Amino acid sequence: MSKVKVARKSTLIDMTAMSDVTVLLLTFFMLTSTFVKKEPVQVTTPGSVSEIKIPETNILQILIDPTGKVFLSLDKQSDMVATLTSVGEDLGVKFTPEEIQKFKILKTFGVPIKSMKAYLAMTADNQDKILKDYGIPTDSLDNQFKSWIKNARMSNPDLRIAIKADQETPYKVIKSVMTSLQDLRENRYNLITSLKVTSAN
Repeated sequence: MSKVKVARKSTLIDMTAMSDVTVLLLTFFMLTSTFVKKEPVQVTTPGSVSEIKIPETNILQILIDPTGKVFLSLDKQSDMVATLTSVGEDLGVKFTPEEIQKFKILKTFGVPIKSMKAYLAMTADNQDKILKDYGIPTDSLDNQFKSWIKNARMSNPDLRIAIKADQETPYKVIKSVMTSLQDLRENRYNLITSLKVTSAN
């Protein structure tokens, strides 16, 4: 008895639909994702069981590294321009339009105001390399930090303050920052932490 021959079928699969779906997904994620802001120092935030989301706009972030250096960032370029101009007037430094243009695109800033002109004259790569060595002065004799906060608040009254400090940052540094905020009557601010996973007993 002869064997029944099974007709061979093509194994070719049309991938056009799969390609379309892949491109659509890629486009969706590109348009809806938000990029992480580049920071001059690596900070390991302390753990917390609280899970409250901080808004993405009108944020003034205070970044404190483990050695106590303080950096700031604002999310709006208009706030950056107004704040720099006002701080310059307060502390006796006048900035050119070119310097203001360079400043407003910075992701994070944190140099003494007397060094700001030299800092802005550097290339972006050099700025990234040396920013971690600076920090905004917060000591009682030269507290430029208070001037930055006061003028940022004046430029945008809707700003929310968020403090992001390393878990190894000395308490006296955090206390100094909080005392400066209290002096300015800024008693409401968020502390950025990592979500701590609690195990159920």
